[in-house]
Amino acid sequence: MTRAEDLEKRLELLVKFGGSISTETHIHKLIELIADQVKTILACDRCTVFVIDRHTNELWSQVAQGMNQHTEIRIPYGRGIAGHVAATGQVMNITDAYGDRHFNQDTDRLTGYRTNTILAVPLRNINGRIIGVFEVINKLTGVFNKDDEGILQLLGSIASSAIENAQLYESLSKSQLETIYRLAVTAEYRDQQDTAIHLRHISEYSALLAESVGLPQKEIENIRYASPLHDIGKVGIADAILLKPGKLTADEFEEMKKHTLYGAKILCNAESTLLQIACKIAGSHHEKFDGTGYPARLRGEQIPIYARIVSVVDVFDALCMPRVYKPKWEPERALEYIRNESGRAFDPMVVDAFERVYDQVVKIYSLSDARTTVIPGITREIHKHNY
Repeated sequence: MTRAEDLEKRLELLVKFGGSISTETHIHKLIELIADQVKTILACDRCTVFVIDRHTNELWSQVAQGMNQHTEIRIPYGRGIAGHVAATGQVMNITDAYGDRHFNQDTDRLTGYRTNTILAVPLRNINGRIIGVFEVINKLTGVFNKDDEGILQLLGSIASSAIENAQLYESLSKSQLETIYRLAVTAEYRDQQDTAIHLRHISEYSALLAESVGLPQKEIENIRYASPLHDIGKVGIADAILLKPGKLTADEFEEMKKHTLYGAKILCNAESTLLQIACKIAGSHHEKFDGTGYPARLRGEQIPIYARIVSVVDVFDALCMPRVYKPKWEPERALEYIRNESGRAFDPMVVDAFERVYDQVVKIYSLSDARTTVIPGITREIHKHNY
């Protein structure tokens, strides 16, 4: 292949590169995608994308081909090849890695890999600020040349915008999720001491179950973060009812049931897909598959799938929780109850899916500290809820 043909092929790959990374908003998936494509375009053995962490003054990467992808790499700013490039903004094209004073041989010794050639360029945002480093290793034929340097710098300019967009998206998502979690805590804390454990269980169990029933990945993540808001409507229930230590009267129970309506009203008309799902969960997680639940006596598939999922995990977690009126149930006993209510309270399809992930549910359950029945700083015991 002539030099002109090689450059033409690379330009075609560059166009595809820009299109493929422009829609990915998850930073770790984006970095993995970038690394894989840069490796192909530069015809090298490995590519690592380092991003500067301003809080710790380090460079990190979640992806390094040929290594365990679950192991995060962190390098002090200014140290090693990538750290030096980040600190100076210089391109480093090294034809003999072991002969360069900046090269750290520790990783090679640990992995048994042999680094020979390295090309590293800074990643600059639109304002020229360095946000990370591209590091490619071991050109498949020969050494990295000037064309490679130019191509990698061009790739870097394209990738930088995508990385900053993904970081912004992640930051906004974290802020939204933190707000949602704090709202959920507000609703739960009034009548439940072990709020953090309960919300974590509802969140993680719901995500496991959503995956088991075959929901798409995006919906799995949405239910993971929306499910803790299932009882947000409790903020509208009077303390005299919500915190009553004994069994509720018929009238009190009717008032308690309104927390589903309050929750739906709080969350309705949201633009966020996540909050729209939270609205369906809050309004329908006490509906029963046979139509005897509340507030609307929906039955079967009239009940949103998200609510059918949360109804199972909410009851399971409540049964496994110690209360003044009952000791905690062992998970096996709670599972048996869920099975017995299949087709009545619960969707049989969801119950089957719950059984498939039951072992994972128990692992999550076993990680939690023992639950108590006393709110910290308050001597009043947790009251009994009617189900």
